Amino acid sequence: MSIDKSQIKAAALDIGFHLVGVATIDDYQDNASENLKKWLDSEYQADMAWMNNPQREDIRAFMPEVQSVISVALNYYTPHQHSNDPDIGKISRYGWGRDYHKVMGKKLKALSNWLRSQDESIMTRYCVDTAPVQDKVWAQRAGIGWLAKNGNVITTKYGSWVFLGEILTNLELTPDLVHTNHCGTCTRCIEACPTNAIVEPHVVDANRCIAYHTIENRDKELPRSIADNLSGWVAGCDICQDVCPWNKRFAQETNIADFQPYSGNVRPQLRELATISEIDWDRRFRASALRRIKPAMWQRNAHANLNKEK
Repeated sequence: MSIDKSQIKAAALDIGFHLVGVATIDDYQDNASENLKKWLDSEYQADMAWMNNPQREDIRAFMPEVQSVISVALNYYTPHQHSNDPDIGKISRYGWGRDYHKVMGKKLKALSNWLRSQDESIMTRYCVDTAPVQDKVWAQRAGIGWLAKNGNVITTKYGSWVFLGEILTNLELTPDLVHTNHCGTCTRCIEACPTNAIVEPHVVDANRCIAYHTIENRDKELPRSIADNLSGWVAGCDICQDVCPWNKRFAQETNIADFQPYSGNVRPQLRELATISEIDWDRRFRASALRRIKPAMWQRNAHANLNKEK
């Protein structure tokens, strides 16, 4: 059975996705596999061992039958602003509301089910960022946006405040045009990073990244180079996105209620986080992507900020 790409896009938008594009499994001239290998060889993944999954280099290893990738995006921006009060912590916007894996996963499942209902021969597999798929690479190939110098995908409609997902399918679909890069000569994200984590355009060293250390680093103490530059960050970091001209121009409030901030996530008290208990953590971050940050890590991140203020 032949399904027109326009039908798939209409169904995706009806389900609630904000952007949708299609890429085929062909040879692209973006050197994505080579760039990934170079990044891994440089050990820029820090302790994120899952980044070494060989399926990430070849999408056919993840789904042998795949012929096309349907890339989708959800705008998660809300206009709330971070506080510069030294007693207040900063949480990255992506974690303010409901866990995006749950929101994106539900919509991807709905679109996947719709596709398979069109014909019994149609195969699908959907992914959020927990799968060994290069989400950003496929988003650019599908025309969603371009890979920016800070490693994020920027869209001309919502800036980089988007969550990405994919549906892999055995359908042979007409691809969209690969998105062109519009960063130009701008280097604001590189210059704004307080730890110099953007070691060159499009390359981020997780070993130097505040977001990595506050979310993924399980050590009892943060490296001094990170702790001295937190400036209130306790979960992630939005500095390189906040300074981006595209975000300043195109950010618009999401229409997804689940992405509105939970109480306490916009202006969390550092002293409360510094002593957060297992019970309070479970209550406060239920159905949140921030559950990846365990109580001891919240305490560590908060203490690092409080000690800096002394």
